[in-house]
Amino acid sequence: MVTSGTAKVTLPTDEQILITREFDAPRDLVYRAWTTPELVRQWWTANRGEATVVEIDLRVGGAWRYVMIADGGMEVAFHGEYREIVPNERIVSTEVYEGFPDGEALNTLTLTEQDGRTTLAILVEHETKEHRDGHVNSGMEDGMQDAMDLLERVAVALRG
Repeated sequence: MVTSGTAKVTLPTDEQILITREFDAPRDLVYRAWTTPELVRQWWTANRGEATVVEIDLRVGGAWRYVMIADGGMEVAFHGEYREIVPNERIVSTEVYEGFPDGEALNTLTLTEQDGRTTLAILVEHETKEHRDGHVNSGMEDGMQDAMDLLERVAVALRG
């Protein structure tokens, strides 16, 4: 798969990562692709393995958990809790990579729409610069670029 590379990753502060990406789909479809387990399975692994668990309890206080067996056989798992949900606009949740459970981050996903196109922004806030740098240096950007391309494909396909 060739990535579009259109997601932008910036570091606004020593503890933050900001990811932005525009999609050729209305925000309700991007939101649906982001929050529906069977749709998340289609994009979250970025074609780097097989999703074995995609659980979403989409309510404040509800939990989410994604697990994949990556190419090469390693299990990769993340989980978190929803803190705030405004359907089609905003989700605030925690995120923990289970391989580094002390590195919990707070993620704020924002969706804005203009002329049928949606801008997704994810502000990832870590407790320390070291945790942020570890996240950035994990190779997350390559997978994230491919996942965002697949997310757009899934959202566009929902138009029917």
